[in-house]
Amino acid sequence: MFARHNRLFGLFYLCADLLLALVSFGLAHEIRARLATARPLYPLSNYPWIVPLAIVLWMGVGVAAGIYREVHEEDLRRTCTDPLKVGIVSTLLLFALTFAFNLYFVSRLLLGLYALIDLLLTIAFRLLARRFAAPLRRSVAGFRNFLLVGEGLELAETARTLEAHETHGMRIFGFVSVGAGPRNAESLSRGLTNSYPSFALHELPELLRRHVIDEVIFAVAMGELEKLEDAFLVCEEEGVKTRILLSFFPQAVSKVYLEHLGDKPLLTFSATPEDELLLLKRVLDVVMALAALLALSPLLLILAVLVRLTSRGPILFRQTRCGLGGRKFTLYKFRSMRPDANLLREELEALNEVDGPVFKIRNDPRCTPIGRFMRKFSLDELPQLLNVLWGHMSLVGPRPPVTYEFDHYDLWHKQRLLTVKPGITGLWQVYGRSTVKFDEMVRLDIRYARSWSLWLDLKILLQTPRAVITGNGAW
Repeated sequence: MFARHNRLFGLFYLCADLLLALVSFGLAHEIRARLATARPLYPLSNYPWIVPLAIVLWMGVGVAAGIYREVHEEDLRRTCTDPLKVGIVSTLLLFALTFAFNLYFVSRLLLGLYALIDLLLTIAFRLLARRFAAPLRRSVAGFRNFLLVGEGLELAETARTLEAHETHGMRIFGFVSVGAGPRNAESLSRGLTNSYPSFALHELPELLRRHVIDEVIFAVAMGELEKLEDAFLVCEEEGVKTRILLSFFPQAVSKVYLEHLGDKPLLTFSATPEDELLLLKRVLDVVMALAALLALSPLLLILAVLVRLTSRGPILFRQTRCGLGGRKFTLYKFRSMRPDANLLREELEALNEVDGPVFKIRNDPRCTPIGRFMRKFSLDELPQLLNVLWGHMSLVGPRPPVTYEFDHYDLWHKQRLLTVKPGITGLWQVYGRSTVKFDEMVRLDIRYARSWSLWLDLKILLQTPRAVITGNGAW
């Protein structure tokens, strides 16, 4: 399934969910108005903003969770779990806002009915869409006839993929050989459900003029692209969309897209998330970091006083760390060790309890009493909220290594910092921290970078308090 078709279907689901949210709120208000309860139901004209707020929350959480990015209506489990997880998170956020701003006049029963009705309607819609998936796909994306140019395994795999999605409106018209003449149709159709005609390359212009062909896919070797220049021009003149299978490029996980530098087209390979989503991540980082600093300011003040009173030296510990792409920055923590801790490291090297270039000791003699307590519950890392505000770090991301660790990294270790900023918390922190072996920690960070989404950030943030309170793996 092409990403564009999935985006269209995702947009269709988003619009349907938006309409269902409006219907759900209307039904919830009608039901609540007919119920005899001790508290009166104020008319919606008293708080007209509640409907758009609720809908924005529901749609926003859905987009952040990625439920509209990849729609798989054949997956019965996702048919129920997608609306359920969006409904739970959105309902909690909606109730939290009403309590935080003391909106006593907003009926809690009304909001609860809305959440329940919307959940039932969205699940019912998805079950219905699953039942009529094929005609829905065709009505949204339309019928498309494909002509496949090339030969070999890549062409055969492309044909099988298209044929597997025939119910979604994708049809194979035939094959075009890049050799001297048309290949045997049976050999090209081997492994396919249906048989398709085969044509020679010189027949391509006439095929495009006489038949309805929407897209041409070229699955050829890199050396053959130059020979096909005339074929590309013919497709452009006839207004037929052209695609090139890029199997000859060695990229493993990069996303591929076309950009323009002036009037020069650039084929771009990128393993980083889209700029728009990174901007949204940055906005959320700043907002949540500011909120956390304000909410935790009494605790920060108490910890600062305790550090100052219980040991000599500065309150904050400053250390050069490596961030996005290996960029160096100054990381801030509450000082948890003696001022001469770095000078004593060589003497303690033999006591190191973790593998790889990382240095950690479970009962580090350099720690102060208050420092050991702070490290147990990760309180010493709270000043890193300043690093988040200044843009060096994110709330969620890989652990930022110190420079001597980074210098001893193998090449594959550095992938963990090539695409995303380091974070205060991450998969490593919620999966065991210091009990996780170094290579496994790197794999977790790479997995995070490759599968990053706002929903994944939210899940990690929700799991972090439990990891902090239990103190498992924190030294």
